[in-house]
Amino acid sequence: MTTMPKAAEISRNWYVIDAEGKTLGRVAAEAAALLRGKHKTTFAPHVDCGDNVIIINCAKVVLTGKKLENKYLRWHTGWIGHLKEVQYATLMKTHPEKAMEVAVNGMIPDTVIGRKERGRLHVYAGAEHPHAAQKPEKYEL
Repeated sequence: MTTMPKAAEISRNWYVIDAEGKTLGRVAAEAAALLRGKHKTTFAPHVDCGDNVIIINCAKVVLTGKKLENKYLRWHTGWIGHLKEVQYATLMKTHPEKAMEVAVNGMIPDTVIGRKERGRLHVYAGAEHPHAAQKPEKYEL
């Protein structure tokens, strides 16, 4: 029988993922699955049943191969000719949490539910986070 969870029945947990020494994409994929709630037995794609995710130590994440030199983050400002880009080597030095957010956001659907899921992602470059009051559980990859 297929489960049809209701919004009132959803319980949200808090998880901490330590990204130190781990690959950027692997951490992002696991965080996206937790945000969507795919690890739960009551998962339904039309209901927002995901958990809150805190990712720490993003500055110490690893990019494999030559991605630091060859990969670029590109975005358009909306003005003619204003395609901006930054190399991942520069991005990881200046804003490593931005690189993790971009990776996770690319794995979440662009829907109303996806926007709510993105709001439950908390990314920090260092090991400290201000969410101790929520009593997050450590999540092992």
